[in-house]
Amino acid sequence: MKTALVTGATGSLGTAVVNKFLAEGYRVIGTVNRIAPANTPFESIYVDLNEEADTEAIVNNIVEKYGAIDVLVATAGGFAMGNIHNTKSSDLTFQYQLNFETAYHVVKPTFRHMLKKGSGRIFLLGSRPGIEDKGGKEVMAYALSKSLLQKLATMLNEEADGKDVVTTLVVPSIIDTAANRKAMPNANFDAWVKPERVADIIHFYCTDAAAAVREPVIKVYNKS
Repeated sequence: MKTALVTGATGSLGTAVVNKFLAEGYRVIGTVNRIAPANTPFESIYVDLNEEADTEAIVNNIVEKYGAIDVLVATAGGFAMGNIHNTKSSDLTFQYQLNFETAYHVVKPTFRHMLKKGSGRIFLLGSRPGIEDKGGKEVMAYALSKSLLQKLATMLNEEADGKDVVTTLVVPSIIDTAANRKAMPNANFDAWVKPERVADIIHFYCTDAAAAVREPVIKVYNKS
C-alpha cells in the first residue's frame, strides 16, 4: 500500500485530497494544527509545521513506521489581503512563515527520503498572483510568499534530475469553498474550481499514465 502525506488535511482542499487518495487505496496521513476529531478517516498527526525539528521528526517517524512516503501534498497555508500601502514588514514575515516555511519544513526531509528510495511525487500549493505578473498588488504579502514555492519546485526538480522524483506546483484559481462563497457572494461560482477537481488532478499526476511528465507548474483555472 502506498502512503500519502497531506498537510493541512482538514482544510477544504486538504479534505478533498485526503478523500481522493483514500478512495484510490492509499494510506493517508494528514497533519493538523489542532487535535482532529476522533472520526477522521485518515491517520492524523498534530504538528506545528513552523517548527522545523518537530516536522522533520514526524516525517522520519512515518518513514520508519511504514517504510516510505510516496506522495506529499502540502496544502497548509493561509491568505491575507493588503497592498504596498498597508502591508508591514511583519505581514510579509507572517505570510512567508505560513505559506513558505510550513511547506519547506515538510518538503526538505520528504525530498531527501524520496531521493534515497528513488521515487516520489511532491505537490506544493501555489497561487495565481504568486506566478503571474498581474493580480498580486492587493495581496502583496500572500503573493510574494507563494512566489517562492515556484522557485523551490524548480530547484528540487533540478536536484532530482534523472531520478523518478518530481515536484509540482499546483496553481488553482479561486477554489469553490463555503468560505469563499461567503466572502464573494456576487461572484460567478461556476467559474471557480472545485477542490475535488484539484484533488483529481493531483492524483492523476501520481498515476502510471503521468509517469513521464515532469511538469513544474499545473494551472487549474477552470473558467476564470
